[in-house]
Amino acid sequence: MERRGILENNTAGISIIAFVVAVAISLSYYQFLYIPQSNEKPVLPPEILNPPQTTKVTIVPGASNPSQTINFVPKAAQGALGLSNRVTWTNTDAVPHSVTSNDGYTDAISGSFNSIQHIGLIPPNQKFTFVFTTDGVYSYHCEPHPWMQGKVTIAKQKF
Repeated sequence: MERRGILENNTAGISIIAFVVAVAISLSYYQFLYIPQSNEKPVLPPEILNPPQTTKVTIVPGASNPSQTINFVPKAAQGALGLSNRVTWTNTDAVPHSVTSNDGYTDAISGSFNSIQHIGLIPPNQKFTFVFTTDGVYSYHCEPHPWMQGKVTIAKQKF
């Protein structure tokens, strides 16, 4: 009878130790292998990361006036992935503005499509540059002046 109790206690102890070891292995895999791989930035061709051309958008004088309908020129900018997917906004207005994604878009390489998070508001006569690394349509607005709306379309380059 005593011998049976000792075996049951040993079996329970071995089961607990095996469980603890399995949990430790699982957590180690998750922390040291899975998370770093899932957070890695994608490897992209150099022409996407540093395109040879820049798409330019101007924030026009008087853009902060709600009655002015032309705020960003062009209002719908177009670029090509690997050619002109770097977009620069130049503020020629007398007041600061932002370029802020309508849907909170975050690029895998460039980060948040929001000038406020990168440089703050764009001061008069200053620029904000953002590199889009995937094709798509990116709608944006000015945070202090939400009637200012624009769009950038980045198309796949046709060969």
